[in-house]
Amino acid sequence: MMPSFPSVSFLMTLMLAAAVCAQEKQVVREVVKDTAGNAVQTYEQYFIQPVKSNGGGLIPLPVKVPLCPLGINQVLRRDVPGLPVSFGNPYRPSVVHNVYTTEFVNIELKPSSDNDWPVCKGFSNLWTVDGHSSASDEPPILVGGKPGHSYFKIERDEHFVGGNVYKLSTIFDGIIGTVQGPLLGLPQLVLTNDTAKTLLVKFIKVENATTTSRAGKLALRMFPLY
Repeated sequence: MMPSFPSVSFLMTLMLAAAVCAQEKQVVREVVKDTAGNAVQTYEQYFIQPVKSNGGGLIPLPVKVPLCPLGINQVLRRDVPGLPVSFGNPYRPSVVHNVYTTEFVNIELKPSSDNDWPVCKGFSNLWTVDGHSSASDEPPILVGGKPGHSYFKIERDEHFVGGNVYKLSTIFDGIIGTVQGPLLGLPQLVLTNDTAKTLLVKFIKVENATTTSRAGKLALRMFPLY
């Protein structure tokens, strides 16, 4: 009787699994940290502060017609931290609160009241990539994603020296960058493959809900469309 040998397809499956495991071992998984050096956690709120500009934080603004869903733009005033966000993943254990690099998370805007965000009520607060954009090479980041679908990844920037600085990417090929937006020329967040446009950010923990509300209202009052 001839000895039996594993099938070619079985051997290929084993080789693929070994390659995936080897690749995963090379990825450094670490806790994402805020500006105070503490772990970013899912139940807290944070301002996302771009680090390569003199501007402020991030707020939702119209980036196309129709106006809804809104895009994400950076305000010009340094003293306006924007609207805070939280990070989450509905598929991870509820006892795990730290946010890690290499894992995918939802990014959700957290206005302190309805007055901070009086338009586009029919859309969620989750960040997402515009899948219907005519500018498919650099689609804008919008507000209105679906839970369990609109995922982003936080990665440490290995080239920036000084503090906990990160960049954002998606499950698609590309990173989050900025271009000149249509409203007052404010920097607008897009998905891009141009590393020169990479958005580098820090996470500032929100310590005071009253301050957050005032900051959000101040940011939105700067624009007549709001």
